[in-house]
Amino acid sequence: MMNLSQSQRQTFKITPLQIQMLNFLQLSTLELEERIKNELEENPLLEEGAIAAEDSSDDFDKDGEVDDFQNISKPDNDYADWDEYAHDDIPDYKTKVNNHSEDDELYSLPIAQNTDWRTELKSQVHFLPLNEKQSVLIDYIIDSLTDEGFLTYTSEEIADDFSFANGLFVDPIDVEQLLKVLRMMEPVGIASADLQECLMRQLQYKKDRGQEVSLAIDIVAFNMDELAVRNYEKIMRLREVSSDELKAALAQITALNAKPVIDGETSSIAVKDNIIPDYIITYETNMYGDTQIDIALNNSRIPSLKINQDFANAITSNKDKAANQYISNKISSANWLIEAIQQREMTMLKTMQSIVYLQKDFFKNGDVSSLRPMILKDVATQISMDISTISRVTSGKYAQTPFGIINLKDLFSEGIRMDSGGEVSNREIQQAIANLISNENKKNPFNDFQLMELLAQQGYNIARRTVAKYRENLNISSAQLRRQL
Repeated sequence: MMNLSQSQRQTFKITPLQIQMLNFLQLSTLELEERIKNELEENPLLEEGAIAAEDSSDDFDKDGEVDDFQNISKPDNDYADWDEYAHDDIPDYKTKVNNHSEDDELYSLPIAQNTDWRTELKSQVHFLPLNEKQSVLIDYIIDSLTDEGFLTYTSEEIADDFSFANGLFVDPIDVEQLLKVLRMMEPVGIASADLQECLMRQLQYKKDRGQEVSLAIDIVAFNMDELAVRNYEKIMRLREVSSDELKAALAQITALNAKPVIDGETSSIAVKDNIIPDYIITYETNMYGDTQIDIALNNSRIPSLKINQDFANAITSNKDKAANQYISNKISSANWLIEAIQQREMTMLKTMQSIVYLQKDFFKNGDVSSLRPMILKDVATQISMDISTISRVTSGKYAQTPFGIINLKDLFSEGIRMDSGGEVSNREIQQAIANLISNENKKNPFNDFQLMELLAQQGYNIARRTVAKYRENLNISSAQLRRQL
């Protein structure tokens, strides 16, 4: 027998509209601009809002006085012949007035058309006296190169692949002959197998033109492993050279290209990515000398929206049920978008105001060492919002300040307790590590253990592995790779 029972419990269910709103908060300024453009194209009832012009039929201004411009008498004789007026001899520039500011003009980055390096390389080899088979084979070899210009296949592998793909037998000796021709082309080092071969061919190119690079060639040929780990003492002992001679050879090696092709991964059209800030932070000083921080959203690219009521009324006047349903759905979509934009602006402003309040020391001078420990929960508690909302509002958002454009996520950091009992941001410790490394002796740089001891003297008690983690976050190499002569 089945037992039936009743119970009450509270459950949290998020609606689809709430999910859409959370995703809407995460949009950056550029993404919001693209979203609005798509909505304007898809929703015929949504249009950009325009400032309503004042009614020119009113002959009185706000003070009740007659506007002087309204009393200017019109010419008694109008042009009877419009063609004569339209095609008179008055230049166009005297009848046109441009009231727009230069700031209102929209500029776009010019598209730079670049030639692909493989195309340039093929154009070089096609000037050589090659037969049809050789021309097809050398094109195949060029297409087999990596984006950096290296050749990772052997002659046998290229010959087998070409023969299978084209149904034409090719001997590996033919591939070797064409590789010798290809390696004579520009850029120097093209079709090298690895870094060592690439450097050797560049040094040989310099030697053939009369430059003294014998020591650099010997180091690359016989001491590549020692060079990779900066073991300069062993190199000087094996090569029997002084530190000055080694320093001159290292200068020649570091001047070489590590890849045959620089920026070979880029496409034929070069596009420059710009960061559009979502916030604009300015400073104003009042009459008492106090500095006030003003926070504003960067809405210069976001148009104001409104519903086209005239178009909606024109369609609903047909009394078509399907048309009315269509209009109703589009109006609901437009209203939701307008309200979502307004709610997004309010949430973003409240969040940024809270961040500036919690990090007021940092926003005074822009010094990273002034950052205080702050997590998402601190901001969410202050403005009574959920942590997930704060995470979405700050994700991928940037603020323009007098000391540069900053990523909001960089303002959040965990706190580490010092010997004095207070807490500091891990950003401050990373800045301390960067300062120690910048002032170190490059002939004998600090290792992570020494950095840990120096930080402890400043009151930052952290483990050696934490020092290594912060150093890697700063993109700073280990002590062995930072060593210089």
